[in-house]
Amino acid sequence: MVDISTLVTFIAIVLGFVFIPGPATFLTVARATGSGTRVGIATGAGIACGDIVHTVMAIVGLSAVIATSALLFSVIKYAGAAYLIYLGIRAILDKSSGVPGQAALPITAGKAFRQAILAEVLNPKTALFFLAFLPQFVKPENGAVPLQLAELGAVFVLLGLFSTVVFALGAGHLGRFLRRNAAVLKWQGKVIGTLYCALGLRLALQER
Repeated sequence: MVDISTLVTFIAIVLGFVFIPGPATFLTVARATGSGTRVGIATGAGIACGDIVHTVMAIVGLSAVIATSALLFSVIKYAGAAYLIYLGIRAILDKSSGVPGQAALPITAGKAFRQAILAEVLNPKTALFFLAFLPQFVKPENGAVPLQLAELGAVFVLLGLFSTVVFALGAGHLGRFLRRNAAVLKWQGKVIGTLYCALGLRLALQER
C-alpha cells in the first residue's frame, strides 16, 4: 500500500498536472460548449475510463511493449490521430440548425462517453506517461507493486475526472450563453471541428 507521504506528494503533483489544459481538457470543453454540461461530464467520464485502461496496461506491462515497439506505437498513434481528425471533419461538415437555443452539434451523453474512451485509449503518449510516471511513486518495501500501481492509477483517474468535471461545468454555462447567438451557432461546428483536427494532428506529429 502506498504510504501517506508519498500519496500526498503524488496528489499535489497530479492536481497541478490535470488542471493544465491539455488534449483531455480541450476535448471536454469542446463537448460541453457544443452540446451541454451533461455531455461534457460524460466526455470526462469517458476519458477517466480510458485512463483506467492505461493503468491496467501499465500494471500488466502492455505499455512497456508499446514503449519498445516503434511499429506498435506508430499504429496506435496514427489510429488515434485519424479518429480525432474524423470527428473534426464530421463536426466541420455538420449541417445542424443554426436556430438559437439549439445545440449546433447534437450528441448524446452515451455517444460522447464512448468516443472519449476510444480517443483516450488510442493515445500512446498517455500509455507511456502512465508507464513512466506511476512507478516513480512505487516503493517495493510498501508491498505488492501491482497493488501500489493500481492505487496510484485510481487516484490519478479520480483527480483527472474531478478536473474535467470542473471544466465541463464552466464550459457548459458558457455554451448555453453562446448557443443563444445565431452567429455563434453558425461557426460553432467549424471551430470545434478545427479543434478536433488540431488535436489529431498534434497526436500524429508527436514523437516517442
